[in-house]
Amino acid sequence: MNDQREPVQGMATVDEQVSPDKDMEQLRQQAHTYLHNRQWQLAQQTFAALLGHDEQDEDALNGLALALDQLGDYDLMYEKAQKALRLNPQSALALACKARALQKLERLSEATIANDQALLLDTNLALAWFNRSGQQLIQQRYPEALRYAERAVELNPDDSRSWMNKALALVNLNRPYEALEAVNRGLSLDPDYLVALNLKAEILRRYGRLPEAIATLQHALEANPDDIPALNMLAQIFRTLGRYEELLPLTQKLVELTPDSPFAWESHMCALRGLGRFEEASEAIERVIAFNPGIPRYWMIKADNLYRLERYREAVNAADRALRLDEEYAPAHRIHEKATRAMYQQKRKKREK
Repeated sequence: MNDQREPVQGMATVDEQVSPDKDMEQLRQQAHTYLHNRQWQLAQQTFAALLGHDEQDEDALNGLALALDQLGDYDLMYEKAQKALRLNPQSALALACKARALQKLERLSEATIANDQALLLDTNLALAWFNRSGQQLIQQRYPEALRYAERAVELNPDDSRSWMNKALALVNLNRPYEALEAVNRGLSLDPDYLVALNLKAEILRRYGRLPEAIATLQHALEANPDDIPALNMLAQIFRTLGRYEELLPLTQKLVELTPDSPFAWESHMCALRGLGRFEEASEAIERVIAFNPGIPRYWMIKADNLYRLERYREAVNAADRALRLDEEYAPAHRIHEKATRAMYQQKRKKREK
């Protein structure tokens, strides 16, 4: 749930901005400004510069841990939080950072203990309530997750991730319109937040608001063209709508990025067949069958594809395979009859020549 942000173009690096004799307090203020403005890379660099002057700077260690959280480097985040705790074992923020890192590293029992300690020291620490809501989501305890997420956004209404946790809890409590409000609030703070964009699109898709869902997913793919959840969902929508020309570029990317995904290959097969590109669809069909050889529908599709390529004997064989799996499968019976007739007609024409 953490999206890396690149430094703003044209902005000088920390080394360019800060001379060796720069006042440390100004440097600290700059680091916190970067953190507040979601310039995570610059925040990381600036807090690291502070630690270069004083490796026991507790504030810089905590600030660096917060930046690393957003950059997704949880091992290093844990290391910095531990260093801060060695300097000050009663630091609620350091404990909450430690808990966050442990949670993302899937050390959930340790994360719960550290987070509970943080809340004992500071009941108004938004990060600790955000952590607790996340822990409840993992355990599928959605009423509790909602309560803790609401506390987190009450304490820090500018945290898009807490709004996202609230939205996830509401979705799982079948309160989709409230969830959509929470997602939109989070996106107002971080418009390119991929997890929130995907959740918004899923809510819109579920309630039939497909044009809005498509626009939301296209926004997500502008932010990250290789985002697998957005590619999968948009492909599913285009399949449903029969928009094969728009589907094909998505499936080409999906089979490249996720070559072991049955959904990717089945979607690619649908796109090619929908565009009448039956020869190219043959490879995709073989990949789909390799994933699930016991599904008669896929053998029927292979039979139909071969029929369209005028490879009638092979089409009959594929239809036979579907019927061995399910002798009552009507679509396979139909393509079997069509292919058999066409095969004999083809033989008669050859004899007549």
